[in-house]
Amino acid sequence: MNIDIAAALLMGLAGSGHCLAMCGGLAAAMGYQQSPLRLFWYNLGRITSYAIAGAIVAAALGTIGSVSINGFVYLRIAAGVMMILLALYLIQWNAALLWLEKLGAVLWRRIQPLTRKLPQQKTSGYVFVGGMLWGWLPCGLVYSALTWAALSGNPASGAGFMLLFGIGTFPAMFLTGIFSQKITRILQSKGFRWIAGILLMGYGIATLLIAAKQLQF
Repeated sequence: MNIDIAAALLMGLAGSGHCLAMCGGLAAAMGYQQSPLRLFWYNLGRITSYAIAGAIVAAALGTIGSVSINGFVYLRIAAGVMMILLALYLIQWNAALLWLEKLGAVLWRRIQPLTRKLPQQKTSGYVFVGGMLWGWLPCGLVYSALTWAALSGNPASGAGFMLLFGIGTFPAMFLTGIFSQKITRILQSKGFRWIAGILLMGYGIATLLIAAKQLQF
């Protein structure tokens, strides 16, 4: 199946404020925001991990989706539901995806100790690796995007979807670190969250309606 470019970029852009709250704070704490080059390598590592996760999920669930006649339709339904849950998550109904982040924390507990082993004086390579490690931080936004990566049907398309999703989050993460905190305040404002949530809600509902029409009995 083709990559849904609109969904990938919309999820990334809509979730920018959430990314700033989670990953932006980490980048600032590690001093990456003081250097545009380090900030670039950190975000490149983060997006690379998203692409790897997209390939893994698409390879696993894409195969399952092709087994039955309605396989990909069920995946589309799951993606639509996750989009709606993400919309609720962005308007700060955290319970919508909190359960999923708790599941992701199981993997994160194994990865997090590796972040402490990175040298204090970080070269670009170490910053890139650090970004890759932090890219596995439990995040409902990323997990919602991964359901759409699975819908793409194959590892290359899954990686491509998550790459586009990561690119959607990149402008806010990178430009806010270099320029003014005004961007941060806008993206994390209640108004922006509600606008983003409504857009995602509409996209999720439309996806469910399309899937319902595609069901074969």
